[in-house]
Amino acid sequence: MRLRIQHATRYEYDAAPSYLVQRLHLTPVDFDGQRTISWKISAPGMDSSLRHRDGFGNITHLLTVRGHGGPLVVAAEGEVETENRSGVVRGIASVIPDAVFLRHTAATQLNPELTAFLKRFDTRLPTLELAHRIMADIHEAVAYETGSTHAHTTASEAFRDGRGVCQDHAHIMIAVARGLGLPARYVTGYLVTGIGASASAAHAWAEIAVADLGWVGFDAANGQCPTDHYVRIAAGLDAAAVAPVRGFRRGGAGTEQMTVEVRVEIAQQ
Repeated sequence: MRLRIQHATRYEYDAAPSYLVQRLHLTPVDFDGQRTISWKISAPGMDSSLRHRDGFGNITHLLTVRGHGGPLVVAAEGEVETENRSGVVRGIASVIPDAVFLRHTAATQLNPELTAFLKRFDTRLPTLELAHRIMADIHEAVAYETGSTHAHTTASEAFRDGRGVCQDHAHIMIAVARGLGLPARYVTGYLVTGIGASASAAHAWAEIAVADLGWVGFDAANGQCPTDHYVRIAAGLDAAAVAPVRGFRRGGAGTEQMTVEVRVEIAQQ
């Protein structure tokens, strides 16, 4: 399947900062089942940005902007060809040992409710079967509700409230998997829901290390493994580690307002 993606992040300031540094995770990585047809990022200073592969295998850009007046827009667009590999991810080079993904972050720390939730799972099961049961139980326990959480909501908070968005489902899946001794990582990307449909926001899910298969994706928000309707962008320990656009600014006064527009659709074949 060929998917067309447009993703724009717009920053508006009361007074424009004199200096900004932005780290971008906006470029898809090619691997078995995913191939980039075309891709372009547009932003002030993009021509002189630094591009590299980080230790997790992600394509990362470091963008420096000086003396830019007015709103700042970072836009990515392109087409990606995908195949349904039942969530199995192969062909991405990474120097990070799987054991690193057993480490909890502030977003994935266990609380008493999540610790009690762990006890329902039988760790003697094969890892793949266990991961599917974790995904199904989280999908049932936590309702998808737009606007119910914010960017800094933790897995424990969303699980306690029984509602969240895809970021929260992914963090909960990761928290539970790590609590059971399974390496798990957070994935950002895109999802289109069907022929003639489009998505209006980026998506997120989890990947779990499975012996003899490698990393396998699990989307607890939708209760399924990623298919050819998904485009994978980047993976890390949690959402903050692989935010599409993240950085800092110096100079300028007042507030910063950020808006994001995403469009994902099935391209003409």
